Amino acid sequence: MRESEFLQALHFNSIRCGDGSVANMSVPVVLAVDDEKRGEIGGCERVVLVDGEDRPVAILNGIEIYKHNKEERIARTWGTTARGLPYVEEAITNAGDWLIGGDLEVIEPIKYNDGLDQYRLSPAELREEFSRRNADAVFAFQLRNPVHNGHALLMNDTRRRLLEMGYKNPILLLHPLGGYTKADDVPLEWRMKQHEKVLEEGVLNPETTVVAIFPSPMHYAGPTEVQWHAKARINAGANFYIVGRDPAGMSHPTEKRDLYDADHGKKVLSMAPGLEKLNILPFRVAAYDKTQGKMDFFDPSRPQDFLFISGTKMRTLAKNRENPPDGFMCPGGWKVLVEYYDSVAAASGESKKVLETIQA
Repeated sequence: MRESEFLQALHFNSIRCGDGSVANMSVPVVLAVDDEKRGEIGGCERVVLVDGEDRPVAILNGIEIYKHNKEERIARTWGTTARGLPYVEEAITNAGDWLIGGDLEVIEPIKYNDGLDQYRLSPAELREEFSRRNADAVFAFQLRNPVHNGHALLMNDTRRRLLEMGYKNPILLLHPLGGYTKADDVPLEWRMKQHEKVLEEGVLNPETTVVAIFPSPMHYAGPTEVQWHAKARINAGANFYIVGRDPAGMSHPTEKRDLYDADHGKKVLSMAPGLEKLNILPFRVAAYDKTQGKMDFFDPSRPQDFLFISGTKMRTLAKNRENPPDGFMCPGGWKVLVEYYDSVAAASGESKKVLETIQA
């Protein structure tokens, strides 16, 4: 982003386009440089952008370099400057004090060469896929966790509701987040293996589901970030978006409370400028129904019959190689999760052995 775009994103959560229209843009997309790199650039009018192996991937033309006011960026994006915000510590605190912006000329699409590039579909490629499948409605579901049967219940029920509304062929965009996530989140490679099992075992129908990676990093910036998530899905061709409790939220980093109001995300989405094309579908709460032995929508008239299995509980079971209740997750998907935590334990054991050898 140029400075004018950066300021609009920070202060208005939107950008005024050349034709006078307003595009929602709640999260700034910027590139930081330090004093040394700024000096190297000097008076150049364009620079080459390279990947992690120094291969050119794009050219930034008509560049401008401007001050990276980190405190303002953090305060406007997260609503707090408290220490311990995961993405801030990962990507902003130690970043350069300058931002470089300009007109981007892409040489070739980014390739990660990690075996998952076939899932990294651009918005144009996704729209083409939905057209190929003759979709008359596209509903998007974002997640950064393994898919359990409660998620699947929600997605399948959403398709049922869209059919009842008169749509003939609603298609699900299962769009897991593929950029930075917190250290305790399951890595993308393992999540994609788990998602594959969910489709293989018929928990979700492969004929009516498109799985693609959303390459954005997770900011955990609540109502501000959820607008970015929604806007990106509009670009990809979605016209329905499933939104749950406290989307893109997190616990306060220094206090024992949630950082954001749990209902503000979906309220902001219903009012945000530039998102009028998107229909917001509230997330219905699902839990394990002990009387039926499966995941079902929570019935407040009989709360004693339901078991809520949190992400923490799920991770603890998998780490200890314990099985969840039958019907919580498809067997193949659970096996992948257990294998991941086995690999973490094995790596930790090897690291411990190396440390003991060094100390000896």
